[in-house]
Amino acid sequence: MIALSLAEIAEVVGGQTHDIPDPSVQVTGPVVRDSREVEPGSLFVAFVGEHVDGHDFANAVVEAGAVALLASRPVGVPAIVVDDVQSALGALARHVVRRLGATLVALTGSAGKTSTKDLIAQVLARKAPTVFTPGSLNNEIGLPLTALSATAETRFLVLEMGARGIGHIRYLADLTPPQIGLVLNVGTAHIGEFGGREQIAQAKGELVEALPSVEDGGVAVLNADDPLVRAMASRTKAKVILFGESGEADVRAENVRLTDSGQPAFRLHTPSGASDVTMRLYGEHHVSNALAAAAVAHELGMSADEIATALSEAGSLSRWRMEVTERSDGVTIVNDAYNANPESMRAALRALAAMGKGRRTWAVLGKMAELGDEALAEHDAVGRLAVRLNVGKLVAVGGREASWLQLGAYNEGSWGEESVHVSDAQAAVDLLRSELRPGDVVLVKASRSVGLESVAQALVETGAEGGVDAR
Repeated sequence: MIALSLAEIAEVVGGQTHDIPDPSVQVTGPVVRDSREVEPGSLFVAFVGEHVDGHDFANAVVEAGAVALLASRPVGVPAIVVDDVQSALGALARHVVRRLGATLVALTGSAGKTSTKDLIAQVLARKAPTVFTPGSLNNEIGLPLTALSATAETRFLVLEMGARGIGHIRYLADLTPPQIGLVLNVGTAHIGEFGGREQIAQAKGELVEALPSVEDGGVAVLNADDPLVRAMASRTKAKVILFGESGEADVRAENVRLTDSGQPAFRLHTPSGASDVTMRLYGEHHVSNALAAAAVAHELGMSADEIATALSEAGSLSRWRMEVTERSDGVTIVNDAYNANPESMRAALRALAAMGKGRRTWAVLGKMAELGDEALAEHDAVGRLAVRLNVGKLVAVGGREASWLQLGAYNEGSWGEESVHVSDAQAAVDLLRSELRPGDVVLVKASRSVGLESVAQALVETGAEGGVDAR
């Protein structure tokens, strides 16, 4: 964070100082909520959680070097006490962002946010110092903490924004007002909470509504291939840039294909030139993510050749997202278990089919959460797609939703041993350990709540050490 005194912070957040001998002492380290991340000069944010109260760590964090706490009650060590810690954290982030000289890029969408954010960050980092959201910390706590990690040297601040309802993105954009706003897509993720795709579009479009006008440098980057996103052009006063495979897109891809290993390649076209891209990531769905990143980078002054080189060399920065491990026995494990929705599930299955040409493929799949009334139809459709893509064996893991996956495969023609329903992660591991053979490719994917990353981890460790328990 840019250096601020405790007195300045107290004024910004409307707090009272307690047990602070010298209010001129500055916060020069990171602002953190995890006591394990405290460094000398830190400000520790004491949240009261369901199981842990940050105030209980007051003495420990000060001993570790924190200069003070942002807290909701006095704790006997230096603290700035506020009525609402979350609101105070947001106010501090808003203040710091306004003092930064950085260009703020915000993005949202139903699928691909984290992968695209990671691509944007890697591309822009070649141009100037860049700070970006770690993992998927894209909510009202994670976003301000990321913004506060920027320093005076930061030139680009890339923030992922998530939403579970109308007004959420509006709130986040008010905390950290973006100059460039990117909307990737409107899908079915969280459709059960929103109530429909139109409501999801309404929520995601709050980002472009928050942008400054074209005269003030605002830029809305929109997916030309998604009608609900493209329609958001009418909701902004910013300059509109379209990306996609559509011929009308300002930044587009031509000659899209997958390499023999399942990695996307294409010809990138921008308003200032074209260049070839071959990505290190897996799956054709990354083409759209790459085009979104290219549109942002081009708008910030990078050439087509610079962007293409950066995209071709970019890797995966966030765990459990098409994370590919080659075992010594020739088995390939694709850990995409961080989360799942119908769009990402279909993309992952297509990537599996491409990677597994000439090899036996396994899809270890679990529940897609928060689909509401669409749950049965969407799980059935994914099971059917696995059969259409000639996936060698579908292993549906878990309860009711997993049974729908298996039923969809059965109804599509998987009548023999091509699909199976198992009760839990350990049963899946036991099955795979007994039946995998060299050269097989295994995809593991489900919503985060299912915890199927344990299956992928167990299989990776089996290849390295001869077997572990996934429980």
